[in-house]
Amino acid sequence: MASRSPFGTGPSLSVTSSWSMVLLLQKPLQQWLRSASIQLQCYLILLLPFRLVVFGKDGILEQICAGKGYVDMSTVDADTSTKINEAITAKGGYFLEAPVSGSKKPAEDGQLVILAAGEKALYEEVIPAFNVMGKKSFYLGQVGNGAKMKLVVNMIMGSMINAFSEGLVLAGRSGLDPSVLLDVLDLGGIANPMFRLKGPTMIQGSHSPAFPLKHQQKDMRLALALGDETATSMPVAAAANEAFKKARSMGLGDLDFSAVYETVKALEQPSQKT
Repeated sequence: MASRSPFGTGPSLSVTSSWSMVLLLQKPLQQWLRSASIQLQCYLILLLPFRLVVFGKDGILEQICAGKGYVDMSTVDADTSTKINEAITAKGGYFLEAPVSGSKKPAEDGQLVILAAGEKALYEEVIPAFNVMGKKSFYLGQVGNGAKMKLVVNMIMGSMINAFSEGLVLAGRSGLDPSVLLDVLDLGGIANPMFRLKGPTMIQGSHSPAFPLKHQQKDMRLALALGDETATSMPVAAAANEAFKKARSMGLGDLDFSAVYETVKALEQPSQKT
């Protein structure tokens, strides 16, 4: 495989992600890395300032040269991906953006959805690694499309969790059992894995971070900026973003994004007002 690679032999590929410790250190992927004929040089990056990681001293850009490829699995806006692509290709390298849909548990289980865009040959080269990390990979064309798709997905997810939170609180304050609401939802047309997974822990007030709320709010902000660029009206997403900002002001930013539920619970009931 390495002998046919357009990117040469030896360490040639760098993979970054804020979840890279989860994505790259799981046993199945370790085994694949040991057995693969192409060697991967993996930069493990944990929530470092993104521009510093790529453009700073001893950053990715300093390591890139002709024939090397760089796969970026973080969530950024399309403009940032484009600038990184321009910098990498200017040095003769190859760039692929590959943000993922899925958080900690899907990463551990190899069930991520990978949204790739950029150098098609590099995409085909890293498919074996993607197959270990994810259940499905999409090639979306030019650089920026992966970032846009990820922002759209996370915007929908953030809006849904806000409506879900309001529904749980409304049910409880109306004398209904929120747990029964979960059962009803799971049997209807809007049944989905997120409600099924998050609902019970939200009711219990447990928000162990699978996807931190501060990152969800960042993605909402970037999605709204994309809406501005495309003249897309997004009042639901804008309201959801404000709820996440409120949650951050309450000190919930490091909890799971489902902790936005606490902002709804914190509002006084009319009968409690003085």
